Amino acid sequence: MNKLQIAKLAAAVLVCELAGFAGSGFVSSSMRWYDGLAKPGFNPPDSVFAPVWTILYALMGVAVFLVWHRHRHLHRALNLFVIQLVLNVAWNFFFFWLHRPDLAFAEIVVLFLTILCTMLAFAKISRPAMWLLLPYLLWVGFAAYLNFSIWQLNKDSRTILNPFDTALAAPANGGLKIS
Repeated sequence: MNKLQIAKLAAAVLVCELAGFAGSGFVSSSMRWYDGLAKPGFNPPDSVFAPVWTILYALMGVAVFLVWHRHRHLHRALNLFVIQLVLNVAWNFFFFWLHRPDLAFAEIVVLFLTILCTMLAFAKISRPAMWLLLPYLLWVGFAAYLNFSIWQLNKDSRTILNPFDTALAAPANGGLKIS
């Protein structure tokens, strides 16, 4: 591998890791909310998520690097890759920032399908690139099941609010009755 290829590999991995970092910005401010949610018994400990996602983003970076230097089918494959990366970050926005597991579930289904399409596009260019995305697809499938379970366990709870529902918003006077 020459210096240019090493730089492209490093850039590809860095871009993917930065996407993960961007998504994590929605998470940190909502951990108290998340900790208060009912979760299924198969929910992994919080300490598992950061290392798993770090590895998955690195694999995604290597996968996109493997298709980057090819010319056939490149634009479609890279467009799909960018779309799934944006959807990956957006899931954190829906789930953690808006506190909307219902919207996050709908979004993660689209993310899963987009990853699948990305894998198919990558397969035309580089089979190893496609296989590098398989752990990501499997983890997102698991995350979708976890997301759905959390949504169902908490759908009647006041911990999940629609931020656009003014009926649930606190009164301007703090709830004090003024006679």
